[in-house]
Amino acid sequence: MLKTLLHKCREALVSVLPVTLIVLCLYVTPFVTLTSLELGVFLLSSLFLVLGIGLFNLGADMAMTPMGVQVGAGLSKSRHVGVLLSVSFLLGVLITVAEPDLSVLAAQVSAVLNGTALIVTVGIGVGLFLVLAILRIVTKTGLSKILMIFYMMVFSLAALMLERGGGGFLALAFDSGGVTTGPITVPFIMALGAGIAVTLGGKDAGENSFGLVALCSIGPVLAVMLLGLFADGSVVYTLPDYSVESHLGASLFHTVLEVIREVGLALGLLVAFFAVMQVLFLRLPRRRLYRIGVGILYTFVGLVMFLSAVTVGFMPIGYRIGYDLAQSGNMLLVTMGFLLGLVVVLAEPAIHVLKRQVEDITNGTVSKNAMMLALSIGVGISIGLSMIRIIFDFSILYYLIPGYFLSLGLSFFVPRLYTAIAFDSGGVASGPLTSSFILPLAVGACVALQGVSAVMQNAFGIVAMVAMTPLITIQIMGFRAVMAGKVRDNIMMKQILGADDAQIIDFM
Repeated sequence: MLKTLLHKCREALVSVLPVTLIVLCLYVTPFVTLTSLELGVFLLSSLFLVLGIGLFNLGADMAMTPMGVQVGAGLSKSRHVGVLLSVSFLLGVLITVAEPDLSVLAAQVSAVLNGTALIVTVGIGVGLFLVLAILRIVTKTGLSKILMIFYMMVFSLAALMLERGGGGFLALAFDSGGVTTGPITVPFIMALGAGIAVTLGGKDAGENSFGLVALCSIGPVLAVMLLGLFADGSVVYTLPDYSVESHLGASLFHTVLEVIREVGLALGLLVAFFAVMQVLFLRLPRRRLYRIGVGILYTFVGLVMFLSAVTVGFMPIGYRIGYDLAQSGNMLLVTMGFLLGLVVVLAEPAIHVLKRQVEDITNGTVSKNAMMLALSIGVGISIGLSMIRIIFDFSILYYLIPGYFLSLGLSFFVPRLYTAIAFDSGGVASGPLTSSFILPLAVGACVALQGVSAVMQNAFGIVAMVAMTPLITIQIMGFRAVMAGKVRDNIMMKQILGADDAQIIDFM
């Protein structure tokens, strides 16, 4: 076990090191002014981040993924579709309501929306779309058709919101899709889809294993848009205290306790749900249950360390870097945004779960390295474009509408497996490190260039951008694979047709 943990920590170190090195390079330049205390807290947080990701990944392998696969396969084998859909809806609501990042979203709109009502509404949205995702597997319906219908609905609602003056909710609504697919939700839902697809997915089980995260990301967007249409007033944003000092001392203890409470609630609900499934359907042997229990403990400790580290060390540094870079020049801000986007996605904990599942299900056809390259380029482009939007102050719809039309258009020209992986990757890439490091980076840049009043309009929406661009880059990777295959086939056919008769051996 120790050897496996050390391997996971080495992988995490490779993921976190690039972000840390970029911050260290900025520290020695005149563009960013970090105090020795800020740098020290950031470096210490990086160490905790490495250990947290390592423990989380080990726990996901031991508990989260097996739990999801067993629940999906166990429910599917019962052949009671009604039971499968009812349990899936309940699961979608529970894990979303308990997702720690959703509490942050609720706090941002508490001035005009009741936080509990928002959380429950978003949870119901995820539950309904999880049911829809499972129905897609059962009926073997193509993912592209469903995505096309619901994204048309999303942009229709966006146009209606703009007409009614609810534009302040737009960026927040699109961000909510990434926020609710967090580190607890993603591994379990992806494994659940794999378990159901193995039993009910037919000959396209590999393709049908993906797509659950993609559809579950749409539900929150529609839910928040509907709330925005009926809400009175506008979202009032209050700039948090991003100083490192505010997170030390008694505040550090309070932060860790809050993280423990949120992670404990989320995992507790998931464990309770699994326990009910174990009694009713699964009846796994005690040895396997013991391994799952140890994995849950690793997941809990890893997530507490990870979320505490990004809150205490990465959030203040992200804000300071964004603020200082914005004052140092627009070109520098865009360039550094792109570079940070290239590397920050490597440290998202759920990314490691995704790339393992992709490589396993596709039998290496889609490699981990190719996935990470496509994701890194996509996220880098998204943050660079977001910095441009902050500089020139325009609506996020100028990016999202053509971006989603392009990604949906590409789905007609690439293998359906690539489309399913791409749309899942968007939800996975926009994880807690994005909301706790990249979002404060955008807030700092926006405050420096446009003022606090523009934060909701211009800084928010960056999570939505991180969720969108991988849809394009991964499908382009699939399109390239298709074209390369056709070129190889053409070359081979020309060689066969152009072969000399003397080279052909007659075995008759």
